[in-house]
Amino acid sequence: MPDRLDARSHDPEAPPSSARREFLSALAQAVPLGAAVAAAAGGARAQPAPGLPPPASASPFAAARDWSGQSPLVYPDTDVVALDPRFQPYILFNTPLQRLYTGSLWAEGPAWSGVGRYVVWSDIPNNRQLRYVDDDARVTTFRSPSGNSNGNTFDFQGRQVSCEHGGRRVARYEPDGTVSTIADKFNGKRLNSPNDVVVHPDGGIWFTDPPYGIRGDYEGNRAESETKEAVYRVDPQSGRVALVSDEVGGPNGICFSPDYSKLYVADTGAPREIKVWDVAGASLRNGRRFAQIDIPGAGTPTAADGIRCDVDGNIWAGARPGVQVLAPSGERIGLIRLPEVCANVCFGGAKRNRLFMAASQSLYALYVGVRGAHIA
Repeated sequence: MPDRLDARSHDPEAPPSSARREFLSALAQAVPLGAAVAAAAGGARAQPAPGLPPPASASPFAAARDWSGQSPLVYPDTDVVALDPRFQPYILFNTPLQRLYTGSLWAEGPAWSGVGRYVVWSDIPNNRQLRYVDDDARVTTFRSPSGNSNGNTFDFQGRQVSCEHGGRRVARYEPDGTVSTIADKFNGKRLNSPNDVVVHPDGGIWFTDPPYGIRGDYEGNRAESETKEAVYRVDPQSGRVALVSDEVGGPNGICFSPDYSKLYVADTGAPREIKVWDVAGASLRNGRRFAQIDIPGAGTPTAADGIRCDVDGNIWAGARPGVQVLAPSGERIGLIRLPEVCANVCFGGAKRNRLFMAASQSLYALYVGVRGAHIA
């Protein structure tokens, strides 16, 4: 998501256009992903960041590998990197990173439907949702228009819940084909642009509401904010929308711990941190920093966008240069390098051990040695 430093870009770390040349130059010296961008722009061949093994391809960055699946790959895939021994059990020796689809403008919000055996994700600027069908690897247009949807999930009744920039609401798609508005106002004022959403076993719907979708016409409709950026909960019985925290400058990705006792929120505002609270029924308490991350091997500050939790309590975060994995204690333990900026992730597949990654123009997947903690 874009932060308040640059309203024109959906990437939380994209610089103003006037500084593009300096930005690319700095990235070329920092990380493999940045080096790929700089090389594509005509720069010299860059070297991998210190302390990280070279990627699987002959090139020193993941962007140059053959993503068609037609070229042989020597296992294990070296773009899946253990930065700590605790990550090693999650690396499967004989499986590759795969690009399942490319053609989006900004891919976001993947969610797994256990009933339909598909992953749905948003292509926000194109105002559509796409679907990858697990049975035969088809990709279809699932919903168009989609209200410039962003984050998606499924509730415990199998209904899809989506955050819509265009409608400035959280919507639910009912079995009879109708669409219900779950939340579009707080205290009589319109929400900004709901971003990401999760459900609780008690039926509560928790979501983040930054202003990223109303800062321009590319991913929604330009408008003025009427409410402060915040995290909300919708009560399952009354439908009442309650503000549970406005401590976050740019509330973005959101997820629960495996036992639902903690709530994590990625802040792409000025702090650029992941915060965590203890869940106390319908409220939160004891808010604190969980992690503040940088780019491995470079030390350059970065931010997490979407986040999801596995059954062991690790947090898998869309963060440069791909996906970063954090232990329950907050230390970074693993890295998945991608050639594009990864916005959000989800666990899916028949055994919920396949990580799906929505990254800029593409959808990627990787089987891992752990299952996702929740239903979507």
